[in-house]
Amino acid sequence: MGDGADKYNRKGVKTSYISTIIGISLVLFLIGIVLVGVFGLNNVQRQAKESLECDLFFLPELNEADVKQVEQELKTWPQFKEVYFVSSDRALDYFQEGDQTSENIAEIFDGENPMPPTVSFKPKEKYATIEGLKEIEALLLEGYGDRLEDINYEEATVKAVNLGFKQLVYVIGVIALLLIVVAFAMINNTIRLALYSKRFSIKTMQLVGATRRYIRRPFLAQSIGMGVVSGTIGMALLIGLFFGVNNVIDSVELKFSFIPFVILFASLLLIGIVISFISTWFALNKYLRMKLDDLY
Repeated sequence: MGDGADKYNRKGVKTSYISTIIGISLVLFLIGIVLVGVFGLNNVQRQAKESLECDLFFLPELNEADVKQVEQELKTWPQFKEVYFVSSDRALDYFQEGDQTSENIAEIFDGENPMPPTVSFKPKEKYATIEGLKEIEALLLEGYGDRLEDINYEEATVKAVNLGFKQLVYVIGVIALLLIVVAFAMINNTIRLALYSKRFSIKTMQLVGATRRYIRRPFLAQSIGMGVVSGTIGMALLIGLFFGVNNVIDSVELKFSFIPFVILFASLLLIGIVISFISTWFALNKYLRMKLDDLY
């Protein structure tokens, strides 16, 4: 009878820890989806910022060769993602593109092209703000002030890009915080239930003279192991979802580089370990403080 009871208890403990790992893994999987959304949003934000176009207009006496020389010099600047020369003919084509009702500008100006050659640039993400563009503008005026007529960019567009993504980051941040709070509550409850079956073993060790530190050590080590296993399973589920979406939905192509992958995996492991460790610590302290009669 005793062997059967012990076998039943061991089976119950094993089942409770397996269910705990599954529960933690599913929660970390949901947290991982939110983190993927954050990484994706950062990537979209970077692309949106680095797609902002600014134009440099030069004095009329400068010819295309002079403007091209400035273009080549600006390509060496670290503030720019892309710098390119726009000829007069190309500028005219852009101006008239898609406008079927307008008269030919060249005809209006007796066959002459009134569009000046320009240089356009796209700033790097760091400088794709009003402050960053003002800094670039000051550097341009310092270096080419005697050749520039105007530096043109849409301040409203720059503000809209930065403000819009900032609001989305706040929303996703709040969702992630709420999810972590819910995850902590769920995991804490699951671990408490798992330790409940060992409450008598904990109290027995305490009664025979084992210190709290000695009693905690194996449980906390086990909690770290659960966090690592759960984080790994959660990451595996994310990878499965990642490849599933890419293979099932033809119109969607998800890309993930190595560094974000490592950061995501490390984040899931860290969250899993921290939550499991803290929950186990508080649950153990509860049973260590309880009197023997209160365990029944």
